[in-house]
Order: sequence, then structure tokens, then C-alpha cells
Amino acid sequence: MQTPIQQQQQQQQSLWIRGSTHSQRDGTSDEEREDEDEAFSSRTTLSTFRAKEEQIERKKMEIKERVFAKLGRVEEESKRLAVIRKELEAMLDPTRKQVSAMRKKIDMVNRELKLLSQNCLKKEKEYMQAREAFGDKNREKAQLVDKLMELVSESERLRMKKLEELSKTIDSIR
Repeated sequence: MQTPIQQQQQQQQSLWIRGSTHSQRDGTSDEEREDEDEAFSSRTTLSTFRAKEEQIERKKMEIKERVFAKLGRVEEESKRLAVIRKELEAMLDPTRKQVSAMRKKIDMVNRELKLLSQNCLKKEKEYMQAREAFGDKNREKAQLVDKLMELVSESERLRMKKLEELSKTIDSIR
């Protein structure tokens, strides 16, 4: 089976042969033959061009058909994907709500923990200051008690000394 281009080329050759035999029989001049040859070659070029355009048009149509077929398949697959996506969302949706609720609770507890932590740090600082003040006062008290003990000891010693002196004086008077 011949392609359309081959068929046209064969037709052009047969026309050219007929044209050349006619011109030989008629006894036409060389110029007329050249004009006929030019006309014939332009016709052949034109018919070749048309054949190629038809072939290109056929290929375009084939490609369009293939593209539309693939487009249809793509649309079907995208519909299937949409259905699968909806099913997945339906499966994940209940857990998503639970996760969201848990996250909110965690955030609330975090806020409370932050406040409590700040409060705890503040109270620890106050406790440390109070403990330091308590320690300072205890040391001061211990020093005062020591001084008191020294004073009391000194006072008793002095009293004892005076008592001894008085006792000596009384003994000497008797």
C-alpha cells in the first residue's frame, strides 16, 4: 500500500510523462516545453505540499485523540484520589479532634505551670532571704548571749570578790 505522498508523486510523474509526449507530438518549441515543465514542477510541489499538510493534519488528530484519552484517564484517577483523600480524612478526623483537645489542655496546663513556677521561684527567693535573715538573727542572738554570759560571769566574779572582801572585813571586825 502506498502512502499519500507516494501516490501524488506517481500521479505527478504520469502527468509529466503525458505532458512531455503531448509536447513532442504537437511539435511545440523548447520554450513552451520549459513553461510546461515549470508549471508541472510547481503543480508537483504544490501537490507534495498539500500531501504533507494532510499527513501533518492526520498526525495532529491522532495526537489529539491520544491526549484526550490520557486526559480522561487522568480525570478518572484524580476522582479516585479525591475519594481516597476523603476516606482518609474521615478516618483521621476523630483522632484529629482528640489531638486538638489534648493540645489545648496541655497549653492550659503549661500556662498554669509557668505561673506556678514563677510563684515558686518568688517564694523560694523569699524563703532564702527569710532563712538568711533568720540565720543572721540567730548569730546575733548567739553573740548577745555570749556577751550576756560574759557579763553575768564578770558580774558574779565581781560580786564574789566583793562578798569575799565584805566577808574579810566582817571577819576582821569581829
